[in-house]
Amino acid sequence: LADRLGLGRIRLAIGGSMGGQQALEWAVEEPDRFDQLCVLATNAFHSPWGIAFNEAQRMALESGGREQGLETARAIAMLSYRNYGIFGRSQSEGNAGKIDGYRASSYQRYQGEKLRRRFDPDSYRVLSKAMDSHHLGRGRESAEAALASIRARTLVVGIRSDILFPVEEQEFLARHIPQGSLVVIESPYGHDGFLVETETIGRHLLAFLNRRPAAARPTYLPGTESF
Repeated sequence: LADRLGLGRIRLAIGGSMGGQQALEWAVEEPDRFDQLCVLATNAFHSPWGIAFNEAQRMALESGGREQGLETARAIAMLSYRNYGIFGRSQSEGNAGKIDGYRASSYQRYQGEKLRRRFDPDSYRVLSKAMDSHHLGRGRESAEAALASIRARTLVVGIRSDILFPVEEQEFLARHIPQGSLVVIESPYGHDGFLVETETIGRHLLAFLNRRPAAARPTYLPGTESF
């Protein structure tokens, strides 16, 4: 696509979650194409934990019919996108005597219905399979060697409360990308923080873009040295 559009070099590629997986793969495949990368809440290979969440969603698609199955799959996914804390703060009940019709239940059903109205179940299945298959080491020496081949200055953003793509995965990226920098942001929103915390992420991205090129070893932005 870049060739067709006449783009010889790409100054900055940004991707979060599955988009970050794609950006990393492209940067490994064509290291001379990219000057800079910003990858958020992503990893070098999909974890057994992430694959298990995706498989549970596919099981819902298979057992519940196309529409109901998609709603259930989305409800499962929401548990991985958020976390215990944010559900407690946003969906708690003020009435101790309540025995049904909980806010958390309503929220899960709402999210499922909303996705069902705008998304195709077959596309959902294929996308989840594509995410499961992500592994930078496939067909290469290792994931570490693949990351070491990236020539772009790279900002890696992790979210401390993310249970789907935990910070350890972003630490791994920054450690093995020669010009990798890591910033970990605080957010109550878990994995969805990369979509919600636009102001904070934008501030860190601007600081990264205004820095001089990093040395050929992982570096850390101020305040994240201990992560």
